[in-house]
Amino acid sequence: MDLKFFKKSKATLIFLVVFSAISIPVFYHLVKVDKRLKIYNPNDVNPQLVDTDLRHVTKNHTIKDFELINQNGEIVTNKNYENKIYVADFFFTRCTNICIMMAYNMSELQEFYKNDDDIMFLSHSVTPTIDSVAVLREYADNKGVIDGKWNVTTGDKKHIYELARKSYFAVIEEGDGGEDDFIHTEQFILVDKEKRIRGYYDGTEKEDMEKLKKDVALLKEEYTRK
Repeated sequence: MDLKFFKKSKATLIFLVVFSAISIPVFYHLVKVDKRLKIYNPNDVNPQLVDTDLRHVTKNHTIKDFELINQNGEIVTNKNYENKIYVADFFFTRCTNICIMMAYNMSELQEFYKNDDDIMFLSHSVTPTIDSVAVLREYADNKGVIDGKWNVTTGDKKHIYELARKSYFAVIEEGDGGEDDFIHTEQFILVDKEKRIRGYYDGTEKEDMEKLKKDVALLKEEYTRK
């Protein structure tokens, strides 16, 4: 056996092992792209959903400050959702079609994130004059709403409808929030800790609920990297 060749081959082998151990992680780090959820601004959304005054906005859109009343008659504001990830929707207690599945899926999400203090839920009644605190309390009891985790809210109709149209971009129908105005949408909206929209989901579809869970996991990873 040629010992010189063996020694040279051994040295080459060691070099290749060491080189690979160093270069492969470096290369992976260079080419790896962190997967992040999209941040939705008005120009990223279907123009039909966006007020004409906002369609040109390309950055820094956030959910506007709000003041609502929950199932316990307590005032709920954006302060209650400070430093929280939350899922918002629009419903009404007398709804006999899409709201039934939406409520079921929201309650399933609540159960899934029951012990995760980072995640909350916010439902806005689109018939606030009918959905009084007493009506919401009964609804909340029937749906298994956990107080402090999921706020089911009523409030000023114009305020709620403006939130739907100008903050969440949840509905296509135009209107002024007046007496004859009515909105109806199956959208669930994912909002991050900075009050930015990070995803839209069909609240009647189980597949979308699974996607929402995956997106929440990505969003939580995003915060752990900060």
